Amino acid sequence: MNKEIETKAINSIRILSADGIQKANSGHPGLPLGAAPMAYTLWAKHLHFHPEHPEWDNRDRFVLSAGHGSMMLYSLLHLFSFGLSKEDLMQFRQLGSLTPGHPEYGHTKGIDATTGPLGAGLAMAVGMAMAESHLAAEFNKEDLKLVDHRTYALCGDGCLMEGISSEALSLAGTLKLDKLTILYDSNKISIEGNTDIAFTENVEQRMQAFGFKTLTVEDGNDIEAISKAIETAKEDCSAPYFITIKTQIGYGVPKKMGSASAHGEPLGEENIKEMRKFLNWEEEEPFLVPKEVYAHYDALVEEKKTSYSAWEALRAKYEKAYPECYAKYCAYHNPGSAASLLQEEKLWTAVEKPEATRSSSGEVIQILKDLVPNLFGGSADLAPSNKTEMKGEGFYSPENPLGKNIHFGVRELAMAGIANGI
Repeated sequence: MNKEIETKAINSIRILSADGIQKANSGHPGLPLGAAPMAYTLWAKHLHFHPEHPEWDNRDRFVLSAGHGSMMLYSLLHLFSFGLSKEDLMQFRQLGSLTPGHPEYGHTKGIDATTGPLGAGLAMAVGMAMAESHLAAEFNKEDLKLVDHRTYALCGDGCLMEGISSEALSLAGTLKLDKLTILYDSNKISIEGNTDIAFTENVEQRMQAFGFKTLTVEDGNDIEAISKAIETAKEDCSAPYFITIKTQIGYGVPKKMGSASAHGEPLGEENIKEMRKFLNWEEEEPFLVPKEVYAHYDALVEEKKTSYSAWEALRAKYEKAYPECYAKYCAYHNPGSAASLLQEEKLWTAVEKPEATRSSSGEVIQILKDLVPNLFGGSADLAPSNKTEMKGEGFYSPENPLGKNIHFGVRELAMAGIANGI
């Protein structure tokens, strides 16, 4: 790969992000400037997707847990041809735009999760990885792997300070979710200053205690080292991976690099001029990306389409070889109708005497498990008490990913976020 064009491709993410935030006079430029190389490396070299089919079942999932860095994600979606125009980037944080302050699933194509509250994205990523392993166990055949995708999340220091992330990642390690990879944008800066004022633990050792394998990339601009770390995670089926990538917040802005002021406020016109000079970016006009950079991204998109085509061919073979399983797979992916479920007579059978609502709920769950084939869930270490166990469906675990009941343990915050991901 041409290093010069890759450098320009990475800097285009930085430039578009900084210009969008400056035009809005609002936003968080620090993360996009520091994390652009890891985001580019993941999307260009590892992430499987097709921009014309953003809801493709077997695409890899990407969750920007540090959702305040949304302008980086919008720049990626623009450059990778998901339909976000330059004009959309220019409407960042404006009412009714496709580029709101934080990513919103269902509002903008290519967004896999709504993120904003720090750490919640990590919980959703855990849920996505759980769903993948459960579906794979249900539908994959020895000769045809219909479900075979990975989940990636990008987080920052703030995400890891939040309790929900510890709950979720603890469960991920316990469940050995080997197709989950976390990229940690480690810049040691928060809005109030250096993270040492409030956050001094050894994060990698904490992740190891949770059951993750950990890797560290010392230079956040070293895309070869970043790519190698991601590849290592992909090749290891024994555990989820947590990759610490050391970055400089606000990279490229001489007066802001490594400072708290780079985190959550526009850079200012003068600093953006200095940034262009530092990055050897010749275009002075805001939002202007050279044609050769767009051509580079277009070539990457064409490469991405091959994985989709290969899966479509596999899907057709699966449908022909296993028609009943394929019909069930389609049923699993059909959102269904809650209103139609209300017509089920069993749900309205009168009881002879009053009963606790938890008992009624338990009876309803036993009826629903037969009506909704993909019902999958549990409660926070309370199944015997609140009657949430689906009888005869087994418990989800590394040894039994087919199980439909989940032991969440006492992780009540993460439980909701994980359910969103599922």
